[in-house]
Amino acid sequence: MIVIGTGIAGLSTAIFLKKKGYDVVVLSKEEELQETNTYYAQGGIIGPRPEDSSQQLKEDILEAGYHYNSIEAVNQIAYEGPQLVKDFLIDKVGVKFSCNEAGEFDYTGEAAHSIKRVLHYKDTSGEQIENSLLAYARKLDIKILSSYVSIDIITNNHHSRDTRELYKEREVMGIYALDEESGEVKKMLSHYTVLATGGIGALYKHTTNSEVSTGDGLTMAYRTGADIINAEMVQFHPTALFHKDIKGFLISESVRGEGARLIDHDGSTFMEKYAPEQKDLAPRDVVARAIYSEINSSGKDYMLLDVASYYEGEKDINKRFSRIYETCKEGGIDITKEPIPIVPVAHYFCGGIKVDLFGKTSIKRLFAVGETSCTGVHGANRLASCSLLEGVLWPQKAAEEIDKNFKPIEKNRFAEIPEWKSPKETEKFDNILLQQDWESIKLTMWNYAGIVRTRHGLKRANADLNYYTNRIFDFYNSAELRKNIIELRNGVVAASAIVRAAMHNKKSIGCHYLAE
Repeated sequence: MIVIGTGIAGLSTAIFLKKKGYDVVVLSKEEELQETNTYYAQGGIIGPRPEDSSQQLKEDILEAGYHYNSIEAVNQIAYEGPQLVKDFLIDKVGVKFSCNEAGEFDYTGEAAHSIKRVLHYKDTSGEQIENSLLAYARKLDIKILSSYVSIDIITNNHHSRDTRELYKEREVMGIYALDEESGEVKKMLSHYTVLATGGIGALYKHTTNSEVSTGDGLTMAYRTGADIINAEMVQFHPTALFHKDIKGFLISESVRGEGARLIDHDGSTFMEKYAPEQKDLAPRDVVARAIYSEINSSGKDYMLLDVASYYEGEKDINKRFSRIYETCKEGGIDITKEPIPIVPVAHYFCGGIKVDLFGKTSIKRLFAVGETSCTGVHGANRLASCSLLEGVLWPQKAAEEIDKNFKPIEKNRFAEIPEWKSPKETEKFDNILLQQDWESIKLTMWNYAGIVRTRHGLKRANADLNYYTNRIFDFYNSAELRKNIIELRNGVVAASAIVRAAMHNKKSIGCHYLAE
């Protein structure tokens, strides 16, 4: 089995498969395996709580997602997800979550939740989960390869030398991947392939995502012919630190869950104008647009988040939000005494590779889990702390489905898959030119496919991206393969998919907000 990605979804899938007796290889394109969006998640994960109910969670997910969700997927996560957090993450993997003085879990609240149900570890929940999963995977002797950049998915009727495969159902037989250390492209064959490559935040000029989030899985699946849905649904987090030296640092939604309020430069709260009932804990798309509107109308570059004046938590601010406190302090901001400058930024991809309740894509032997997939759970807007939950439950379902229906590919069919063919002459590229193309893509996406969109802007974005695509692919087809040129190819394809989906969806809903 091949699993691509070392975040919560990838590692969980590998663990579940290994537990069922399968040999698993996990690939990361990064040298540091922890360089994932999971690692940087601050808020937490929805856990089981006696005072909560599956029905209540279901209603919150649907409300946040504007009822654009898959009911079957929401039922699955609401009724099965929280208990899996205890059974798998806590009891088996050994993830530690913060507790109160009585030794009970310290549940926190977040936007659009009707009850405090989010388990966290201070404000470094993702780091705790990521490190625990890596340690557990190593304990199971799961093979994990770093600096392996997935290039393309191998399919029978595209890559096989056996022409009879042309007339069979398309199925995945592995991948081609670049071993960055040796510079060699390797053929990696597998009975099943699981994409867990994360999101697309790096396509935007301003994002909380790691720079690794270049839409790799989405692009490879798209090029293979897999169905992509809801690609226009890009969620923007309302509150990232605005600072000239600190870029893309998330100010967790749990800060508002513990009482913090959004204020303008005169110190006045403003969310009651946009969401009179939920105010600062309205769904993320509502809060992000409110801040965007306040910034535009005031002529300022940012708004402010005041935790010092409104904090309701039991622990001291600097202990409850230790990473936020230390990071802001490095930037000269004492959050215990002064408000935090904030702006909305690209954060989470609610769309992706279409999968069913078991993570199966529209192509045989190809599964997708986590942010690169679209299960239908999130609909038009993700409920906070639901993504990590999805990144545990669907891997379990995928492993069960693979095990239940496992059928190996015959060796003679594998033998007909050729090695990777590189151009006879390769062109070395100038990193400055690549960076310039990246900046153009990021600005196009931010300006025209961002928080607020217009039909004219999307049309302009599509035209610009078509131009970049032609130029980048001309170069890619003759270039010496390196991670950054593969990421650039993936980025422009993923960006184009998002823009085309946004142009197709004429209805303004949730994350897809049309101003005209």
